[in-house]
Amino acid sequence: MPLTYASYLKVEDLLALQQPLSDGPEHDEILFIVIHQVYELWFKEMLHELDHLVQRLATGQLTPALHTLKRCLTIMKILVAQVDILETMTPLEFLSFRDRLETASGFQSYQFRELEFLLGHKRPGVRRLFPENSVAYRRLTARLAEPTVWDVFLRYLDRHGHAVPAGLLARDVTQPVPLSPELHATLVDIHRHHPPVAQLCERLLDLDEGFQEWRYRHLKMVERTIGAKPGTGGSAGVEYLKGTLFRPFFPDLWAIRAAFEAGPDA
Repeated sequence: MPLTYASYLKVEDLLALQQPLSDGPEHDEILFIVIHQVYELWFKEMLHELDHLVQRLATGQLTPALHTLKRCLTIMKILVAQVDILETMTPLEFLSFRDRLETASGFQSYQFRELEFLLGHKRPGVRRLFPENSVAYRRLTARLAEPTVWDVFLRYLDRHGHAVPAGLLARDVTQPVPLSPELHATLVDIHRHHPPVAQLCERLLDLDEGFQEWRYRHLKMVERTIGAKPGTGGSAGVEYLKGTLFRPFFPDLWAIRAAFEAGPDA
């Protein structure tokens, strides 16, 4: 049988994955399921691209790394834009099927936790959300032991003659990416004298900003839908989400902004 569009993309299997639990079912539950399944597909693609970025940086391929980051930034725009679709669902429409979610919560998206780990927000305790013999636990354990995008970026800088403190190159990669003031002079010098690498810095900053924008839009969507109620699965809902705001993946790239106000020899 020849390959077709439907057979290549497994369209029948894909369309069978939306299985509402509410009676009827409630009209908006299909939207809720589709949006979150699409998020998981984009998370899969984002992990695929960031792993590719790590490989490109590890082998010193700056131009392909910039191209990969551009794709990641475009995906981020889609992730943010999907919130607009969710916000077409009113609080009453969500409440019509919310109880059916029981303990299920977006907090349990292990692919999103993988993204956090890969980008530097390492929290070993997150694995407790999943059974030790589960795929999620194994994948998060593997990500925990891997260097972050920032670690690979610093190794790239070191190999190309930029001063990187030895302690940062040898740091424990299972820990969150720290703010490192001793690196700031190097980053400022890169922005002033090494435009291609400065472009890489700026695209990493764009990615960081994109995630912060998504977190904010997600918070406001949840707030307008359930207000101060606890989230599904027993999470703290809006209060938990507020605690995730303004927590950058690459704090040094934000911290050096003030240094650009100084003169060229500062």
